[in-house]
Amino acid sequence: MSESKRITLYAAPESPYPHRVRLALEEAKANYDVIWIDLVDKPEWYAQKVNTEGGKVPYLVYGGPKLEPGDALSGDAVGIPESLVILEFIADIFPDAHLLPADPTLRARARLFYSSLDAGLSKGFVGFLFMGMPLKDLLAGLDDIQGRLPPTGFAAGEWSIADAAALPTLLRLQLALKDGIGLCKPEDLKEAYEVVFESPKYARLRQYIDDNVARPNVARSWDPAATKAKFEQRIKIFRAMDPTATRIPAHIYSQP
Repeated sequence: MSESKRITLYAAPESPYPHRVRLALEEAKANYDVIWIDLVDKPEWYAQKVNTEGGKVPYLVYGGPKLEPGDALSGDAVGIPESLVILEFIADIFPDAHLLPADPTLRARARLFYSSLDAGLSKGFVGFLFMGMPLKDLLAGLDDIQGRLPPTGFAAGEWSIADAAALPTLLRLQLALKDGIGLCKPEDLKEAYEVVFESPKYARLRQYIDDNVARPNVARSWDPAATKAKFEQRIKIFRAMDPTATRIPAHIYSQP
């Protein structure tokens, strides 16, 4: 199966999950439209007309006419939620992009790599920065991902959707720690940055990030300024409600 239908992606700049999808689409050199969703002030039409099973992002629409914000999906379009499901779908409709390894062993390694991310890396990222979890929880997720990497290169040999799944959270972590963004104490953010991005312990992880960032699909999909602005917007809203809080409630920071 090769892509021949219109692709529309509903996304938000601060969320790593739509960024996963954009990395894969850019790697495949796909033509696609993006409709941006404000997760702080989410439009009602999105959950009512588009992603009616929770209203989260990403949401990929395959087929149908060009969509504008507020449009309902046409009857001949297929809507797909969940970033990891979407990544595998993109690998299937763009076989020539080789977004998953052909070798069954490497393909299994890629799937094991990305299936572990949300329970480890993603949970530690959100937990440390926004939910009051200790640094050790973040480091446990980083230890897991670094331990799964080969000595050089990408997660499963050549670049794949396994790397698309991991990189967006790592980029947002680097941005947040470097710029002091989070509900942690400033000294905790500083300590975390020094441990993760300066100490020898995570040298392999940093090389992995650098190898990914050097790829054109990252340059075409990563907007650190927009991401930083959205993170700061969320924190500002919550600080106005509770200036002393060290964690942000799920209804303000939810993982889409």
